[in-house]
Amino acid sequence: MVYVLNSVFYGTPHSSAVLPVIFGIICFLGIMGNCIVIYTIMKKTKCHGKQTVPDIFILNLSIVDLLFLLGMPFLIHQLLGNGTWHFGGVMCTLITALDSNSQIVSTYILTAMTLDRYLATVHPIRFNSVRTPYLAALVIGLVWGLSFLTIIPVLMYTGLMSLPDGLVACALLLPDPVTDTYWFTLYQFFLAFAIPLGIICLVFFRILQHMSTSVAPLPPRSLRVRTRKVTRMAVAICSAFFICWAPYYILQLVHLGVNQPSPAFSYAYYIAISMGYANSSINPFLYIILSETFKRRFFSAVCPTNRKFRVNPSNTDGSVSVRMIPEGAQQDPSEDLIPSRAVSQ
Repeated sequence: MVYVLNSVFYGTPHSSAVLPVIFGIICFLGIMGNCIVIYTIMKKTKCHGKQTVPDIFILNLSIVDLLFLLGMPFLIHQLLGNGTWHFGGVMCTLITALDSNSQIVSTYILTAMTLDRYLATVHPIRFNSVRTPYLAALVIGLVWGLSFLTIIPVLMYTGLMSLPDGLVACALLLPDPVTDTYWFTLYQFFLAFAIPLGIICLVFFRILQHMSTSVAPLPPRSLRVRTRKVTRMAVAICSAFFICWAPYYILQLVHLGVNQPSPAFSYAYYIAISMGYANSSINPFLYIILSETFKRRFFSAVCPTNRKFRVNPSNTDGSVSVRMIPEGAQQDPSEDLIPSRAVSQ
């Protein structure tokens, strides 16, 4: 998260332990949840040797959320130290760049995931050969590249700012604080929030429109069910993202017209920041709530059994036989991390 609002962060009393405690809980739950998601998907890949397109998007989104949350202890340290920075100029630039990059990458991954849902729902057969794990991985690489280009101003201007009593703070030191802050705030707002939000809303509107008016022959029922479940999860993830981040960007814009923010504004800004970080903690629980298959995969990954018992009825005398099979054998090919089409849905 790029700290453009320097006057919000410095000179405001942060002695209360409430915000650091809240941030600490968010950080702990988010790191644990995303580690669980990453471990579950990697365990599935190791056992079955493949990833679906939704797997790739969810895995990378969890990695980005984890990287984003790893910068949270530094924010907590700043809160406890009244905005001071004790880790040097290099760490200031690296942490701020990583924080900003993770924030933007997650937005772009959600946009790519939404476009994938559009192809899977509106054109399930036409683009079947295009929606492959390999192409999804290429899209993820492109997303990271675009995000890196987007945060070049952060890499250029992040540095240490002098505070009273010889202390320093980590901040975005733009050449012309008044004019450049205005343009950078708009730059960040449109590239990281408004434009992706517009694309996602438009795409989901087209998806809903197609589902309500389509009279064309439909694919098999199992495919429709999986597509509907994956789309529902994508809608939930995108909705949570923009609900959690909207207050932060709105306050960024409001601050452009506020010369001296009040303590109430400063605390509201910190609450908005906590909501942004909380979004990275919410996603793993959305996977668990919305996907029965993910829950099965998680328990299988955490509590693996070396042998499974299978009961086979006899065709001759009515008796039954019990035999043990190795873990991972005879798996249902339709069980993906989240309900999806057998190949890449």
